[in-house]
Amino acid sequence: MALSRVCWRRFSLGGPPGPFFSLRLQPGRRSPAWGPPRPSRLHLSSKVALKSVFSSVMTKAKLVNDKYNRFLERRFPRFYLVYSLFLQGFQMLWADAKKARRIKALMAQQKLMFHQLSYRDMEHMRQFRRDITKCLFLGIISIPPFANYLVFLLMYLFPRQLLIRHFWTSKQQMEFLDIYHALRKRSHPEILSCLEKAIPLVSDEALRWHLTQLCTKVRNGASPGVHDLQPLKECFSDYPLNMVYLSTAHMKALSRAMFLTPHLPSVLLRYRLRYHITVLHQLDKALKRLGIGQLTAQEIKSACYLRGLDSTHLAEEKCQKWLKDWLQLSCSLRSSEMSLLLHAVVLLSTSYPGTRR
Repeated sequence: MALSRVCWRRFSLGGPPGPFFSLRLQPGRRSPAWGPPRPSRLHLSSKVALKSVFSSVMTKAKLVNDKYNRFLERRFPRFYLVYSLFLQGFQMLWADAKKARRIKALMAQQKLMFHQLSYRDMEHMRQFRRDITKCLFLGIISIPPFANYLVFLLMYLFPRQLLIRHFWTSKQQMEFLDIYHALRKRSHPEILSCLEKAIPLVSDEALRWHLTQLCTKVRNGASPGVHDLQPLKECFSDYPLNMVYLSTAHMKALSRAMFLTPHLPSVLLRYRLRYHITVLHQLDKALKRLGIGQLTAQEIKSACYLRGLDSTHLAEEKCQKWLKDWLQLSCSLRSSEMSLLLHAVVLLSTSYPGTRR
């Protein structure tokens, strides 16, 4: 009855439609009081407070880390150089991993194949795969108990064999690239000998003459041009110099020239050579679309070094000219003529003017 009187009085006074009442607790009273709801006075968000605490903790951690770095630099300068080099190396490797993940996501989203990527994305994925393979090897040998201490010692003693380029100093990079090219160059005479042994097996007389002239020119220290290699396309696309017919010794020498291990069965050697030269051919096509003029000086030198040229001590203009000639040859070849491109790693670079003998 009391509630019906309240409702009738509200309508008789011309009150607005809507809820008739709201329940409100007042301090000092045990029963609820009628009236409009009061706004909440809680303005401090838990997320804001958590973010503020996290920011302050990160600031203090950064200050402690800066003090620790200054202490190491002052008291242990040699150890600090190694420590800072490893720290920067891990940061660069992590950045490469994030970029590779973005490229993978882009490929999945747009349903792209590897050869459909841009030149820089293709080169990043190729180099990251090689780097991460080397890192995985270190991770595997570090699995046994207390083996990680031995691995750290080995990495310090043998940085060229066990570490990737992110953990090399600038001086080590130049030194190690020279060592790697010297090892690659040791296989050049053996590859030329294999080519000379194949000359009598060529059925076409004109092709035999061209191949003989080419080998003689390289033996005499002259650098062949693209016009010397292009007439030999047919010779390298069929017997005896097609990749299917190469001997095991020939493939081992080519593997050393491509920085691949030669200590594998002939089936795996042929598969790896075919795979790597196909990837290189796809990179060449992407670089042709991009244009050599879009590359930086370091990118040009790296591209030339990958394709067999000793570019670390060569002028940028000569590297650019050599890379232009390489692209002219590579982009004119079909998939059945990849053996010629594989041998061009040796033929176009072994006596190039300006390189060290």
